[in-house]
Amino acid sequence: MLRPNELALAAKVPPPGCSIDDAQKYTRWLATHHYENFNVVSWLLPKELHQHFYNVYAYCRWADDLGDEIPDGNRAVELLDWWERELNACYEDKPSHAVFIALRETVLAQDIPKQPFADLLKAFRQDQFVKRYENWDAVIDYCVYSANPVGRLVLYLCGYRDAERQHLSDATCTALQLANFWQDVSRDLEKGRIYIPLDIAASHEVSEADIVAKRFTDAYPRLMKELIARTRVLFNEGMPLAKMVDTRLSIDLEMFSRGGLAVLDAIEASGYNTLQHRPSIGKAKQAGLLGRLLLAHAATKLNRKSKAELAAAQQRFVPPILRRKASGSTPSAGGSPVPAESTIIASYEACLQIAKAAHSNFYYAFFLLPKSRRDGIVALYAFMRLIDDVADEGEDVAVKQRGLARWRAALDAAVTGSPLPPAATPQGAAEVLPALVDTMNRYKMPARYLHDLISGAEMDLTVRDYPTFDRLREYCYRVAGTVGLTCTHVFGFTDQRALDLAEKLGLAFQLTNIIRDVHDDYALGRGYIPQEDLERYNVEPEDFGRNEATLGVRELLRFEADRAWQNYKEGAELLRLIDPESRGTLWLLTHTYSALLARIEALDFAVFGERVRLSRAEKMLFIAQARFGRVTEENIIEKCDRDRRRPGGAGGRRRAS
Repeated sequence: MLRPNELALAAKVPPPGCSIDDAQKYTRWLATHHYENFNVVSWLLPKELHQHFYNVYAYCRWADDLGDEIPDGNRAVELLDWWERELNACYEDKPSHAVFIALRETVLAQDIPKQPFADLLKAFRQDQFVKRYENWDAVIDYCVYSANPVGRLVLYLCGYRDAERQHLSDATCTALQLANFWQDVSRDLEKGRIYIPLDIAASHEVSEADIVAKRFTDAYPRLMKELIARTRVLFNEGMPLAKMVDTRLSIDLEMFSRGGLAVLDAIEASGYNTLQHRPSIGKAKQAGLLGRLLLAHAATKLNRKSKAELAAAQQRFVPPILRRKASGSTPSAGGSPVPAESTIIASYEACLQIAKAAHSNFYYAFFLLPKSRRDGIVALYAFMRLIDDVADEGEDVAVKQRGLARWRAALDAAVTGSPLPPAATPQGAAEVLPALVDTMNRYKMPARYLHDLISGAEMDLTVRDYPTFDRLREYCYRVAGTVGLTCTHVFGFTDQRALDLAEKLGLAFQLTNIIRDVHDDYALGRGYIPQEDLERYNVEPEDFGRNEATLGVRELLRFEADRAWQNYKEGAELLRLIDPESRGTLWLLTHTYSALLARIEALDFAVFGERVRLSRAEKMLFIAQARFGRVTEENIIEKCDRDRRRPGGAGGRRRAS
């Protein structure tokens, strides 16, 4: 029915009568690559529903584009009629088009009636010939077909079929559609459409001719204020729905409503001039809304727990050997004393307090782990934090070297159970080492990794530059590769390749830090970029002290970034080699660091001014995806700027629901 190249999204559609696998692969591709970024919605939903949502989305996306991307109205109606025939064939168990082959599986599995799908087509047909709406009721009637069916389809997908929820969904979807109309007045005018009710406009002395001419007078804000007030009433009417559904769907629904209200806020903040400008909310604002919602839901969940439940949830992990009552010490299998249970519990608590006080991005990643593994990661982090403090504080190199030597001795003494004089014990060791050694024993972690970490801190005291990349790689292994190795032991693995991949990710993380901090490191008298690379790009160390990056510096940093990206890509395989319950944490850490490198690239390596960082809202978004979403090797790495090529255009934006 479609002519060649008549519709962009048809380019990759499988042939009629394709297999179910090919059909579902196509709908998944369309939903995750089209310009509406649908995957940001879907990963908050139960994973078992993702494919069903992709299938329904593909139907809606096709229908919308058939109605909105075909210039000739008569041809658009002809294609919409064809799409409805395909829909009928789907319900007669004779699907042919790939979208309907996939959708058939969803219709059967979720027992979805045909009516909502058919109602959408009525709205798309109406768009071809109805360009004006005389009154409020006419606009609301249009929303009944253009917006409300989508909300009802979502409810069907999630197993809700009652009239009360459908009524609340209708209110929300209508409100979203209206918010979209008031936001898109200027865009709709380009297509010859006006969704503002003409009688309400006239009551504010705004004529149809004024709107078409985009005349922004004192009357227009009064018109917008009334339309926005009516829309807020509908948002408020639909709000109770979020508390009547599963928590994961609840976040999604509330996010839609809060986003719609944010659009109304943006219109008000812009002075109501939607005739000439399109007020919008950026991705950072959207991410912030999501982050606040997630925190609010988490807080609500915690508040519902009784004190007894909280106490049980907060119990520290104690290895089986320590579950019996102990006073003083208990002999270990090797003959060396094991600290008392109370000592280890107190040590884990001390480590947790150090992690909290550090305000590190890593802290949030810890809480995606089950409690026993989380304790292990916190113990490692606290030890590494204290080692960093010794290397970073003060100016006297000899004092720092003696401090690191004391930590070596304290680590060996704790591992072997040997006594250490209090005067020789570094500050914090007595509090942290019992938990660290317990973690090492539980997860069969070689002490060599931690000694190598200390060696990396020692290198920072005396090594000011690196002649070759091999020499830099040695440093990166010590300060970052060891972190990856120790964490991987806690994450759990059986395939020994996991350790090599952990080193690669550690190298990628450290190279990202080096690129970001190249200007600040120069001010501290340190240079991590290898001399051989400086010579290759004709860059002098002093170039890193300038106020902005030269062309040579940018090319050099791009070269180092390529090295980092290669290690990110090779290390991504680690995700499937660690225990499933640890994958969210590894995904979050890797995605966050790679997103930072992508941001640096997007700024063309402008790292000589304000420190490049991710916003809190972006981090919260990543945490949400790691917690609720589908984490895979394919999406663990944020795409670098040069790889961001997504199909799609500017159409189809009018149906916010």
